[in-house]
Amino acid sequence: MGVELKRRAQLVNAAIVEIGETGSLDVTVGRIARRAGVSPALAFHYFGDKEHLFLAAMRHVLRVYGAQVHSAVADARTPRARLEALIAASFSPPNFHPGVIASWLNFYVLAYRSDEARRLLRVYHRRLRSNLVHDLRPLAGARAGEVAERIGALIDGLYLRSAHAATGDSVDDAVPHVLAALDRELGVHA
Repeated sequence: MGVELKRRAQLVNAAIVEIGETGSLDVTVGRIARRAGVSPALAFHYFGDKEHLFLAAMRHVLRVYGAQVHSAVADARTPRARLEALIAASFSPPNFHPGVIASWLNFYVLAYRSDEARRLLRVYHRRLRSNLVHDLRPLAGARAGEVAERIGALIDGLYLRSAHAATGDSVDDAVPHVLAALDRELGVHA
């Protein structure tokens, strides 16, 4: 890895950690740069401003998430097994630690005022829906799209709700909740 790529990666990782510690985007580029071991000037040189640094961090989070999903579904042989793998990957440890959780929460907020963040969020939602529909089609037929919408919303909702832990639910509870909803949608009775 070249020096520039290494420095960019350090800044992205530092941004995720700092956002996780503060719980918000109210963190300075200087603080992120110090954590990364580089100068604020270098951070501005690479990213231009804090918003672009944060968007780079979210692209990284989305790449990690995509790789987790891809890896999880690669060995699954049936549509149901692929759905279960996708759901489990959504709540896997790399996707569910404080910095990533805080980044997601802030990403949703940023999407209200940033066209680029809104576009990235739409890409995430479309990919999640597409992945769900692909494996729901053989199980739910013409209802695959509407079931995918509900399951996707439940994944996002439980993820965000678990992040605050206000309900007492944990990430360990999330996967069974989504699988139970999937069973109800498909008319499977346990």
